[in-house]
Amino acid sequence: MIHIKICCIANIEEARLAIASGASAIGLVSEMPSGPGVINEHSIREIAKQTPDSISTFLLTSKQEPDAIIKQHHFCETTTIQLVDSLPTDAYQKLREALPDVELVQVIHVQDERSVEYAVNIASQVDTLLLDSGNPDLKVKELGGTGRTHNWNLSRQIVSSVKKPVFLAGGLKPDNIREAIIKVQPYGLDVCSGVRTNGRLDQQKLENFMKAIP
Repeated sequence: MIHIKICCIANIEEARLAIASGASAIGLVSEMPSGPGVINEHSIREIAKQTPDSISTFLLTSKQEPDAIIKQHHFCETTTIQLVDSLPTDAYQKLREALPDVELVQVIHVQDERSVEYAVNIASQVDTLLLDSGNPDLKVKELGGTGRTHNWNLSRQIVSSVKKPVFLAGGLKPDNIREAIIKVQPYGLDVCSGVRTNGRLDQQKLENFMKAIP
């Protein structure tokens, strides 16, 4: 069964709606240079506290220094850290040592063949990869929540080349879910804008999304 992560959760009501719909994980977005869904760390902490133990809580962080990430996580207390930007080469070991029970997810912004190479090289450092459609090379970085799809052929190459679970994100919605799953064969799906209306989690869109999963 494919795992579903509903991202950009704004409050406990949205978290409960996502979980009731069948999500096995929720995404909580901390400060970002751009993109939707950002909430303050106090809200992230409270939502994480009130989420059942059976549901994974992802702290999305754009921080790149391990000490800052560790400090942030000690406050937010999620089960998982989603690293949306690149980190220094020694950062992963520092995170492992400081947070041995926390899952690490590295976002790969799938742009070209270099993304495949990067994913293969970084996979051993983390528990899971998440393939998204951002662009960290822009002056104002895009680190997620773009609502765009990317080249799923490249995503499939990554899934085939690593031995870690891989989530697929970026522009997913009911009318492209089946194609995405068939083409990429991911471990899980991650959706934000595809289940929202005017920035709010939309129950009907969420139901349609879940029903469209083969």
